[in-house]
Amino acid sequence: MEILVALIVGSFTTGGIFLLLKGRTFPVALGTILLAYAANLFLFSMGRLHINQPPILIDGVSNYADPLPQALVLTAIVISFGMTAFLIVLSLRARYELGNDNVDGIETKTETKKKEDK
Repeated sequence: MEILVALIVGSFTTGGIFLLLKGRTFPVALGTILLAYAANLFLFSMGRLHINQPPILIDGVSNYADPLPQALVLTAIVISFGMTAFLIVLSLRARYELGNDNVDGIETKTETKKKEDK
């Protein structure tokens, strides 16, 4: 099971980094989302999921579920949602201001040719 989770985290991280290196804003947004999912899954898997165990210390109970990784993942989900919303609004504003969706704001040769053809 650990190998499966490690492979999933690795594939999310690989896909996120690959999409971050693209030149368009939408793949960059998807890449950050994938990296956030990889980080959340990594944090959650480090907490070792315990089934039917109390989340707090009770007298007479030797095993308990650690609530800290769950709280960290919940916080990370909220932060990643806010950053995703900010990134999408920023990319839409850049598209409106610059007229293209390149990350660096420079038009490519094919976009320039398409404008000239019109």
